[in-house]
Amino acid sequence: MALKDLAEYIVKSLVDHPDKVELVEREEDDTVLIELKISPDDIGKIIGKSGNTINAIRTVLQTAASSHKKRAKLEMIDQGELPLEENIDE
Repeated sequence: MALKDLAEYIVKSLVDHPDKVELVEREEDDTVLIELKISPDDIGKIIGKSGNTINAIRTVLQTAASSHKKRAKLEMIDQGELPLEENIDE
Protein backbone atom coordinates (compact mmCIF):
# COMPACT_ATOMS: atom_id res chain seq x y z
CA MET A 1 0.00 0.00 0.00
CA ALA A 2 1.39 3.41 -0.97
CA LEU A 3 1.81 5.97 1.79
CA LYS A 4 -0.72 8.26 0.13
CA ASP A 5 -3.30 5.47 0.14
CA LEU A 6 -2.60 4.71 3.79
CA ALA A 7 -2.92 8.39 4.77
CA GLU A 8 -6.11 8.73 2.74
CA TYR A 9 -7.65 5.67 4.41
CA ILE A 10 -6.83 6.93 7.90
CA VAL A 11 -7.96 10.52 7.32
CA LYS A 12 -11.19 9.60 5.54
CA SER A 13 -12.03 7.28 8.44
CA LEU A 14 -11.80 10.17 10.90
CA VAL A 15 -13.53 13.08 9.15
CA ASP A 16 -17.19 13.99 8.61
CA HIS A 17 -16.57 15.09 5.00
CA PRO A 18 -14.45 12.35 3.37
CA ASP A 19 -15.38 13.62 -0.09
CA LYS A 20 -13.41 16.82 0.62
CA VAL A 21 -10.16 15.05 1.49
CA GLU A 22 -7.38 15.77 -1.02
CA LEU A 23 -3.87 14.37 -0.84
CA VAL A 24 -0.82 15.01 -2.99
CA GLU A 25 2.26 12.80 -2.67
CA ARG A 26 5.72 13.97 -3.70
CA GLU A 27 8.91 11.99 -3.41
CA GLU A 28 12.34 13.59 -3.12
CA ASP A 29 15.41 11.45 -2.48
CA ASP A 30 14.59 9.45 0.64
CA THR A 31 11.60 11.55 1.78
CA VAL A 32 7.94 11.20 0.85
CA LEU A 33 5.94 14.40 1.40
CA ILE A 34 2.18 14.08 1.66
CA GLU A 35 0.17 17.28 1.54
CA LEU A 36 -3.29 17.03 3.07
CA LYS A 37 -6.22 19.34 2.40
CA ILE A 38 -9.51 18.80 4.24
CA SER A 39 -12.74 20.60 4.99
CA PRO A 40 -12.30 23.39 7.56
CA ASP A 41 -14.99 21.65 9.63
CA ASP A 42 -12.73 18.59 10.02
CA ILE A 43 -9.47 20.29 10.97
CA GLY A 44 -10.04 19.78 14.70
CA LYS A 45 -10.73 16.08 14.20
CA ILE A 46 -7.45 15.56 12.35
CA ILE A 47 -5.30 17.69 14.65
CA GLY A 48 -6.87 16.32 17.82
CA LYS A 49 -6.30 17.43 21.37
CA SER A 50 -2.79 18.91 21.65
CA GLY A 51 -2.02 17.57 18.16
CA ASN A 52 -2.22 13.96 19.30
CA THR A 53 -4.23 12.69 16.32
CA ILE A 54 -2.07 14.20 13.58
CA ASN A 55 1.07 13.11 15.41
CA ALA A 56 -0.28 9.55 15.57
CA ILE A 57 -1.01 9.62 11.82
CA ARG A 58 2.53 10.90 11.18
CA THR A 59 3.96 8.09 13.34
CA VAL A 60 2.04 5.44 11.40
CA LEU A 61 3.19 6.92 8.07
CA GLN A 62 6.80 7.17 9.27
CA THR A 63 6.74 3.56 10.43
CA ALA A 64 5.35 2.40 7.07
CA ALA A 65 7.93 4.48 5.19
CA SER A 66 10.83 3.17 7.25
CA SER A 67 10.18 -0.35 5.99
CA HIS A 68 11.16 1.01 2.55
CA LYS A 69 14.12 2.97 3.95
CA LYS A 70 12.28 6.27 3.41
CA ARG A 71 11.09 9.12 5.60
CA ALA A 72 7.53 10.42 5.58
CA LYS A 73 6.26 13.94 6.18
CA LEU A 74 2.59 14.88 6.44
CA GLU A 75 1.67 18.54 6.05
CA MET A 76 -1.78 20.06 6.30
CA ILE A 77 -2.45 22.68 3.64
CA ASP A 78 -4.75 25.55 4.60
CA GLN A 79 -7.74 25.93 2.26
CA GLY A 80 -6.45 29.38 1.28
CA GLU A 81 -2.95 28.13 0.47
CA LEU A 82 -1.82 26.87 -2.89
CA PRO A 83 -0.14 23.48 -3.03
CA LEU A 84 3.65 23.73 -2.88
CA GLU A 85 4.11 22.96 -6.58
CA GLU A 86 1.92 25.95 -7.51
CA ASN A 87 3.79 28.24 -5.10
CA ILE A 88 7.10 27.36 -6.76
CA ASP A 89 5.92 28.34 -10.24
CA GLU A 90 5.18 31.94 -9.25
